[in-house]
Amino acid sequence: MKKKSTKSTTITGRRKATARKSGTKRLARNKRLSGHKIVDSIIDYFTRHPREVVNYKAVAASLGFTTMSEKQFVVRTLESLVEQGMLTQVEIGRYRYQVGGEMLEGVFESRRNYCVVVPDDESAEVIVSDRNNPEHALPGDRVRVALFPLKARRTRTGQVVEVLQRRRSTYVGRIVVTKGFSYLHTEDRALDSRILLPREALAGAKNNDKAIVRIVHWGPREPEPTGEVVEVLGAAGDNNTEMHAILAEYDLPYSYPEEAEEAARQIPSGIPSEEMANREDFREVFTLTIDPADAKDFDDALSWRKLEGGLVEVGVHIADVSYYVTPGSVIDKEAYDRATSIYLVDRTIPMLPERLCNDLCSLRPNEVRLAFSCVFVLNEAAEVQSYRIGRTIIESNRRYAYEEAQQVIDTKEGDDAEVILSLHSLAQFLRKRRFAQGAINFSSQEVQFVLDAEGRPVDVMARPHGTANELIEEFMLLANRTVATEFGKKQRNSNGDAKTFIYRIHDLPDGDKLNQMGAFIRRFGYQFKNATEASAISKNLNAVIEASQDKPEATLIQTMAVRTMARAEYSTENIGHYGLAFEYYTHFTSPIRRYPDLLVHRLVARYMAGEGSVPQAEYEAYAQHCSDQEQVAAKAERDSVRYKQVEYMSTRLGKVFDGVISNVAEWGFYVELTHSHCEGLVPMRLLNDDFYDYDEKNFALVGRRYRRKFTLGDTVRVRAIHSDFERRQIDFELVD
Repeated sequence: MKKKSTKSTTITGRRKATARKSGTKRLARNKRLSGHKIVDSIIDYFTRHPREVVNYKAVAASLGFTTMSEKQFVVRTLESLVEQGMLTQVEIGRYRYQVGGEMLEGVFESRRNYCVVVPDDESAEVIVSDRNNPEHALPGDRVRVALFPLKARRTRTGQVVEVLQRRRSTYVGRIVVTKGFSYLHTEDRALDSRILLPREALAGAKNNDKAIVRIVHWGPREPEPTGEVVEVLGAAGDNNTEMHAILAEYDLPYSYPEEAEEAARQIPSGIPSEEMANREDFREVFTLTIDPADAKDFDDALSWRKLEGGLVEVGVHIADVSYYVTPGSVIDKEAYDRATSIYLVDRTIPMLPERLCNDLCSLRPNEVRLAFSCVFVLNEAAEVQSYRIGRTIIESNRRYAYEEAQQVIDTKEGDDAEVILSLHSLAQFLRKRRFAQGAINFSSQEVQFVLDAEGRPVDVMARPHGTANELIEEFMLLANRTVATEFGKKQRNSNGDAKTFIYRIHDLPDGDKLNQMGAFIRRFGYQFKNATEASAISKNLNAVIEASQDKPEATLIQTMAVRTMARAEYSTENIGHYGLAFEYYTHFTSPIRRYPDLLVHRLVARYMAGEGSVPQAEYEAYAQHCSDQEQVAAKAERDSVRYKQVEYMSTRLGKVFDGVISNVAEWGFYVELTHSHCEGLVPMRLLNDDFYDYDEKNFALVGRRYRRKFTLGDTVRVRAIHSDFERRQIDFELVD
């Protein structure tokens, strides 16, 4: 019996030991396979019970942990989370989620390797790890964040507890329909996930369709959201589909609402005699327009006539949109929402209904039109002797394309040679004086596509920019500057303060960026002295731009200079325009395509009538909205150019091209082709002759073994090997 008992005890002991080993192995397996997932699951448990006091046993049970070793592991994890400030230990073995501390609201933003919340109160940023973002906040979302107690390094950390407002709820992409499920594939970098689509949410969308999808559910800790199709745009690859997709990505309209179109159709085309009587009449003064050959809306015209004593009167006449578009009307509300016309490669998305922008307001030849004008009396050196601002009535005599006006300038011959050559001479005086006063000579190159009947590009080149373009530019700048000076500096309220006005402002460049640009310029052998005064900076930069003309690095230097500059924007707070070297500047000359110009027209009319100032806060909000929409429109326009470049290069795969390295990044370098100006990527993975490191300071990739270097401005030969329409990306390989 004793022997039997001993055997039984031995067996039981073995079983216990086996059980301990099994538990240890299971815990080790759990820790090895999903250590982070265990922590995430614990955090997830507390976020689902944020106000409850929970003991460690309940947490262990939620994980399926039953052995003592597993429970001890849970306790250690809980204690670690207490040390991190994520949990509070109410009593021994009992914990509560740490959400009772300070709460902040702000904007969720992505940095290079982490995410932050930028508080509304402008206090220090709050770092948010992936595990502390259970609500799936995305860049641009407004969120509420709970702060954790400060650690020794005193870096603020926290957890997103609520998404207050999504930056966007709809996304554009390609529908993928598989046997088991469907989803939206999007290239939106902010949303690093597919959007799952139940069969009943497809709304007729088929595989490979482009569509707009709305997210309808995304629960905490769920890896992917669920959505529904809002609108099917069409088959991927179709020109109209792709252009509409680009607009939809930025929440931009691609059609005009019928209500606004109907309101425009109801506007009478005739001009009342009493209105004509109240305006200065320029119908008998020679007037012309100079615009791109394919332009349909003509919002500016120039009149010209000789005066006694060698003086010349030049009228800058701008379409009087404010006469037709009244504040608060359905057309005005739509124009404000859009804030600007959008110019894609193959179409224009207008700010105003077509009846206004291409008909009633357009300064077409041989048609009587209403204008808002700035009229100058100039001497032969383009020095302003006097000016007047007011509403006018005009009738353009001739419409010129830039190429036609340029031919007159070059040959000094033509029907209106005297007028065009006089305007050209005056413009060149204005231009030289402006640069002498500190303006920076930016001359960015625009890409021009030649399209076939289906909208496919058959050729692409740099758009020419001659002195005919400069003629129009200088007189528009003069008018904008004069109007801003008159109503921003000269006209005051009864208390002597400036009246509220909308300015186009441009701040000084950031010092660090300026130093970086200087280092870049000096790499090409140019002298660029470090300076802090605005005039010295512009003088140095203009000297480099002039010296680099007609050289391979010219475009790169221009591009780098533009990147260094602050962004121009609209504001009621005037700080001047650094790039133009103007103390006062506004936008007055394009109300058909820019809403700020329309606002300026209304303010000018109001103040000329002797009325008081408008609320500054209200107009500052208008200005900010217009600045934001301008940037959004610019992004859409760039995307349309990139798409057409990819489309153009897709028929030229395998061919070899000359180009210049235009940008360098961790993942490779970008090359701009010499002829077509198409830009593509040479990926790092294709540089297989060495292992390359990214030298951010010197804008270069440097080989570790052979020290071969690829840097900005280098000329290279590349072969086109791949075109990705979804990413709007061309891939090149280097040809040695």
